[in-house]
Amino acid sequence: MGILSWILLGLVVGILAKWIMPGPDPGGLVMTILLGVAGAFVGGWIATQIGFGSVTGFNLGSLAVATGGALLLLWGNRKLRG
Repeated sequence: MGILSWILLGLVVGILAKWIMPGPDPGGLVMTILLGVAGAFVGGWIATQIGFGSVTGFNLGSLAVATGGALLLLWGNRKLRG
């Protein structure tokens, strides 16, 4: 996937993660995109390590893996910030 694809996937995943796990978080659209892109990387890495799959493009499995990673990062960010 190219960089623009990662940014677009990150935007979609970041919005999904904030919709699934709403709450008061600092940051705006840029933070949402960064959270989604980082979540795609984290989710893809974890899924690959456990043999589930990876983020390969715009498909339902990749979207689920990336969203799971973004939710994990969002949860961790909230725990660290109190």
